[in-house]
Amino acid sequence: MEFIMKSVNVEISDFEFNQLGLNKTTLSFSELMEIIGKKITKQTLEKSVQLANKYGLSKMTMEEIDDEIKAHKNAENNS
Repeated sequence: MEFIMKSVNVEISDFEFNQLGLNKTTLSFSELMEIIGKKITKQTLEKSVQLANKYGLSKMTMEEIDDEIKAHKNAENNS
């Protein structure tokens, strides 16, 4: 089976180019998706850390976290 490749041009600002850490102007779709996925993952992690700090969750011990997870699972199973 022969695959025919298509090209798509995407225009982004210099700021966005730099924010994504791009170092070349021609990428495969897979490369672009991986770069954007990593950026989204990083932003999500940063937001999670901010929220954990805001609500005092960052001070919880692993045992407290495990207890919270168990309590949540028990509540789900009993509802």
